[in-house]
Amino acid sequence: MNKIIYSPGEPAGIGPDLIINLATTKTWENLRIPIVTIGDPNLFLDRAKLLKKRVNIIEIKTIDEAESNTFGSIQIIKVLECKSTSAGKLLKSNAKYVLDSLNYAIKETIVGKKTALVTGPLSKETIISIDKEFSGHTEYIQKITKSDDVLMMLASNQLKVALATTHIPLKKVAKNITKDLIIKKVKILNKELKNKFNIKNPNIKVLGLNPHAGENGKIGKEELDHIKPAVAALRRSKINVSMPISADTAFSKNILKETDAYLGMYHDQVLPVLKTLSFGNSINITLGVPIIRTSVDHGVALDIAGTNKSNISSLLLAIKTAKKLI
Repeated sequence: MNKIIYSPGEPAGIGPDLIINLATTKTWENLRIPIVTIGDPNLFLDRAKLLKKRVNIIEIKTIDEAESNTFGSIQIIKVLECKSTSAGKLLKSNAKYVLDSLNYAIKETIVGKKTALVTGPLSKETIISIDKEFSGHTEYIQKITKSDDVLMMLASNQLKVALATTHIPLKKVAKNITKDLIIKKVKILNKELKNKFNIKNPNIKVLGLNPHAGENGKIGKEELDHIKPAVAALRRSKINVSMPISADTAFSKNILKETDAYLGMYHDQVLPVLKTLSFGNSINITLGVPIIRTSVDHGVALDIAGTNKSNISSLLLAIKTAKKLI
């Protein structure tokens, strides 16, 4: 039986709220796939009280024990005790709980051939207190799965955007843009669009790094030195990819209509566009790794944790997408 593992992320954020709110809707049973949450049962009981929701916690020992979802019931595997179940306040004492729970979720997804991982939002600030190299789910999953490379893509019904670089300072982006990097990322994107989304000949648009895609070297050399040579090599491999185009016109209606996915050079080049069009109705998908992982498109939202103001739409889309991809 196919199953989904849910890693809620930061306990002080809305990750626990989302699964509680989803489990107390009619949609929960209609998903028709068992969902196992990794976490401390006390966290979810305490959060349910704050949310004034009645939930039944079913503690299980292994993923194989999971059964069909029933209204108001959450199947949970406890890996470690959560030091604090309080909503809205980050505590470094919870870092090990978050990381150990995530590790368990990833490793169970690796061994589970018919299992997908869905993640809630986490706080890098908390985890860095015990793992200074941690930069996000995407890179961490690459590390744990021992994958050669990884690609972060966000998707909605309107567009798909992938990132050449992810969670690095803006001042380091240009140094990281190389011909080899672009080739690797586009190859992953092209392969996964075919395999996971059944797109026979993906139309991929590559964005330039500089304004106006560098204007032939007048506003930066990265396009001439790295991006264009990469695209030329990719085209020789029969990949349907554009020469670098200016980000300020890349998302016009006509271009958007013909494009299957974009490769942006850095995080805030493409994500503001996607989130403006689809915030709450988009998801994060990790490509290039041997597991299926989807995630919500938002952060921990400490200010609304425990208040019933969180929206389950992104989590629901992440679960439905993961189910399709298994």
